[in-house]
Parts: sequence; structure tokens; C-alpha cells
Amino acid sequence: MIHLQHVYKEYRVSALPVVALRDLSLDIPRGEFCALMGPSGSGKSTLLHLVAGLDWVTSGDIVLNGRSCVAFGDREWTQWRREDVGMVFQAFHLLPGLTIEDNVGLPLRLRGESSTSVRTQAVEMLEKVGLRQRLGHRTHELSGGEQQRVAIARAFVHRPRVIVADEPTGNLDGPTGDMIIALLRRCAQEFGQTVLLATHSLNAAQVADRVLTMRDGQLE
Repeated sequence: MIHLQHVYKEYRVSALPVVALRDLSLDIPRGEFCALMGPSGSGKSTLLHLVAGLDWVTSGDIVLNGRSCVAFGDREWTQWRREDVGMVFQAFHLLPGLTIEDNVGLPLRLRGESSTSVRTQAVEMLEKVGLRQRLGHRTHELSGGEQQRVAIARAFVHRPRVIVADEPTGNLDGPTGDMIIALLRRCAQEFGQTVLLATHSLNAAQVADRVLTMRDGQLE
């Protein structure tokens, strides 16, 4: 369960306050696939970043699996990101110096798992996304759709509780984007993750259990 209570997020731009989220309250049940829609600047990405621990609320609270984040420090947020969150972005954020297998296995290595365990799980996830034959390839040898499939495998490999996906089809053509969303949905159903998807795509939103529309930092 993800529970947001009267969340505000404010940034400072040239000493002037810019409110990205205003008094936002929201419950997302465990296992729900929730799509966020709205124009650019409506607060979708900010909300995802707060849930993922990439940014912090100005006021209010986020309760993650029964734990209030008000008192979270760097250690707690690092643990949350390492153990409980998988992230997929518009830019694939793969490491070009690593093979595809090593990119997928990175979350497991950061968790301290053995090389044998990392390899077994990375190969298994790449098989699930249809890229087992690409284990030793580098990122520049893959198409955009293939790179996003690798990013999805990396997001799911450590079996996190929550997946945040920020415009994951933004750099892809329509058919490839539809395939990526279907893959995201299938993996989430198989492993039981809660998914927060920010998207401009109506096709992407249609696969969600619930669609929420944001505007000016609030839910419409």
C-alpha cells in the first residue's frame, strides 16, 4: 500500500517558490497498476520521484507499506530504493560499459548477492523479456525497444514491491510502445508488484486498473 497524506512539494527557482504538488492525498493498494495522466508540468514525475525516494516532500507524509517516511534519512531511503523499488524511465539509463546481462544484474550486485545468483536471475529475467540471446551484447547494439526491455528486466530482477515507470514509451514508436506496456503489465501481474505509470499515451493508460488525471499538482 502506498498512502500519500496532504503532500506538498515545492521547488525554488531563482528564489521564487514553484509548487509542484499541492495537498495531494492518494491511496494505491498493493498490486494495483495505476496510470497517471496529465499535461507536462502537472506533477506526474514529481509524484513518482517522491514515491521512489529520488526526492523528498516539502510537507505531508508518504506511508510506504505501513512505514511513515517523515523520519526517513539517507540510509532508509537508500534501502528503500535498493530493496523495494524498480524504476523504468523514458531514457533507458543503461550503462554502456556493461553487457546486457551485467546491466540487468546490477541491482542484485548492489544488494551483495553472489555472482552465481546474479547470473541465474539476470538470465531468467532476460528470458522473460525475450532477450536471452543478447546476454553478452552492449547497449549500442540494441534497438530502443530492446533497450527498454532490458530496463524492465533490470527493474524487476530483484523482485521489488513497487515499480515506477515515468513515460517509458516516450522514445518509442507506437507499436513498440504498446509492446513495452504489455510487457510491463505482464511482469507486474506475474510478480505481484504495485505499478505507478506516468504517461501521455491513452493506449498505455488503457491497460491500467485505474487512471488518475493530474493538473497543476493536484488530482482532477
